[in-house]
Amino acid sequence: DDHEHHHHDGENDEHVWLSLIRAKAAVHAMAERIAEADSTHANVYFSNAEKYEAELESLDQAYQETVNSSSVDTLVFTDRFPFFYMADDYGLKYYAAFTGCSAESEASFETVAVLAHKIDDLDLKNVITIENRTHKIPETVIESTKDKNQNILMMNSLQSVTDKQIMDGMTYLDVMKSNLDVLKTALQ
Repeated sequence: DDHEHHHHDGENDEHVWLSLIRAKAAVHAMAERIAEADSTHANVYFSNAEKYEAELESLDQAYQETVNSSSVDTLVFTDRFPFFYMADDYGLKYYAAFTGCSAESEASFETVAVLAHKIDDLDLKNVITIENRTHKIPETVIESTKDKNQNILMMNSLQSVTDKQIMDGMTYLDVMKSNLDVLKTALQ
């Protein structure tokens, strides 16, 4: 039993910013709207958008190449799961303790058992959590696996970015590149 309730269809997933494909479309749409409001500088807005879209496209290709070169195609999130669009964009399968940004904070015994079983069945070496979380659930899931030796990786959902981090230079592309590094490890 795959417990499909651990999956969601994304119809109501508000985490569109975690999709490089959707980010590129958003950049284009924003450039169009800003250019409409300030047509005098439209060429600047479109030029900047084009450059940024090229960076997004390059990163999108790096994500796709990472997935294409991996023999692993399934991720286990031992936490909330705001990465539906990312998984969907690259054809990744996933299991998660909670869908979206569920308010739940404790995984049920059944959820822990399903995740541990999937890790064992797929011989996964890593589990993923999101930023600013305790490792209580990942550690419990790992302790419930056969080998009990998986790594806990962290992906950034951009939901907890602070003003200080932005002032210190953190960018969307930086976070998405860091998430790519995590994905490379997770798919080993």
